[in-house]
Amino acid sequence: MSCEQPSRNPINPREFRKAMGYFATGVAVVTTSHSGAQFGMTVNSLTSVSLDPCLLLICSKKGSATGDAIIRSGVFAVNVLGEAQQDMCMRFVGAGARRFEELSVHRDEWGLPLLPGSLAHISCRLSAVHPGGDHDIIVGEVADCRLESGDPLIFHDGQFCSRALS
Repeated sequence: MSCEQPSRNPINPREFRKAMGYFATGVAVVTTSHSGAQFGMTVNSLTSVSLDPCLLLICSKKGSATGDAIIRSGVFAVNVLGEAQQDMCMRFVGAGARRFEELSVHRDEWGLPLLPGSLAHISCRLSAVHPGGDHDIIVGEVADCRLESGDPLIFHDGQFCSRALS
């Protein structure tokens, strides 16, 4: 049995992105408020880290308005989207998006915007920020969880799909 070292050739970022697209993920919108403004971004990089204490992580592109607002405010909410919320997902994508325009949000006790129709709202206090290439890895300690029933919005191979992948 041979123990050859893997190739050291540079990885093609598009090929890596396509490979990761085969991993089905849920979709969430992360929101925060800072200095009277609301911020939000769609993410599929959401992972539970620990149950004691309850911790989760999200990844934010370095320098993004929402990521920077989370770091400055010290709090954020994760809104787990339901299968009928593709429009909500797309509302929070891109630099010029009109994220909160004509959107009726509720606020939690920390003033965080909670999106209507979400399957779960998870409010967090910032616990740590770690460098991760061109992203920041943001760890939050869960302060509150609110749950609804329904099926999640899933993203797989570059498209939205139902719970039962076919």
